[in-house]
Amino acid sequence: MSQIFKTWKKGQKGITGLETAIILIAFVIVASVLAYVVISAGLFASQKAKTAVSAGLAQSGSTIELKGNVIAEMAADADGTPLLNDEGKAYVSAISFTVGIVPGGSAVDVTPNLSPNDPDYVAPADPTLPTNLLIISYQDIDQQIPSMYFRIDKVNAHTDDDILDPGELFMITVDMDPTIYDQMSPLGVTAGKTFTLSIIPPDGSVLPIERIMPSRTTGLVNLY
Repeated sequence: MSQIFKTWKKGQKGITGLETAIILIAFVIVASVLAYVVISAGLFASQKAKTAVSAGLAQSGSTIELKGNVIAEMAADADGTPLLNDEGKAYVSAISFTVGIVPGGSAVDVTPNLSPNDPDYVAPADPTLPTNLLIISYQDIDQQIPSMYFRIDKVNAHTDDDILDPGELFMITVDMDPTIYDQMSPLGVTAGKTFTLSIIPPDGSVLPIERIMPSRTTGLVNLY
């Protein structure tokens, strides 16, 4: 009986302290790698979420705002005599308004999109590439023009460039001459017409300007 017991003990294999330590170290290393992967993924996801939120706020927040009145200039000859369309009605030749940066907003490129009829117009080297980043579109019940010609006058500017910085004021004059647009009715914008000018900056939300031409017009009309 004693001999059998000794044989049984001799055939058993135990786990030494070194083997136990190796196994524990392996578990710790695997757990550390998994923890690092989880933490890294969490930080990456948090950073992407922060970037997405920041981009969303930048796109949804207004960048520019209207400052003051919107003025419509009626078409007239050199002597100031009103020009009439084919229906015998006076029509708008230009619309002017002043814009500035909203509090806390960033600068906006307001490089003008000059009409070929403008005395300061210079033909671009590549006519297929636009020179302006700011887009002004026109829409009424009868017609839509995706991009209008406009020029700028710096009412209050700190620099000589065409960048509208915080604290500056630029007056934008949109050319409404119906003869230079293929999409506009040759009758132009006349009395009683409701229209919308959409000021579309490269970043930030669109600034819509909706106005109604009064039934009676003079040389300059303040569109309230």
